[in-house]
Amino acid sequence: MSADTNKDREKLEKMLQTALAEARAGLAEGGIPIGAALFTREGTLLGKGHNRRVQEGDPSAHGETDAFRRTGRQRTYRDKIMVTTLAPCWYCSGLIRQFGIGTVVVGESVNFQGGVDWLRENGIKVIDLHSLECIELLAKYINKRPEVWKEDIGEA
Repeated sequence: MSADTNKDREKLEKMLQTALAEARAGLAEGGIPIGAALFTREGTLLGKGHNRRVQEGDPSAHGETDAFRRTGRQRTYRDKIMVTTLAPCWYCSGLIRQFGIGTVVVGESVNFQGGVDWLRENGIKVIDLHSLECIELLAKYINKRPEVWKEDIGEA
């Protein structure tokens, strides 16, 4: 799947809405608004999650890892699509690379570039949807809680 056609883009944007709903849920819980979801190539939702670092006091509870854990074991991940509201950090990029998730759909990479280039260099297909909604949601949070954001990306 690619974002080359309008139909493909619409399908990816619909998937992104699942991740955005998770990001909003995390924000409502007092956490960082980053959400993710894992889908089959055909678009079936396998698992979804959001950043729970603040809520659970767990530094490894990022959105992508939460979605991955909630998906459960899969025979292979090469044909799966990880959809995330924000470019994956190095930690989550490592998870994607380790398990060979074939495609990553990123809501935005303006507020944080993460490991996008590294993923591409290692054969992972990365599609950045440049979602204004994703950009604004996180930018507002970063402006309001810069100390928590810096902690999340390892710059505290």
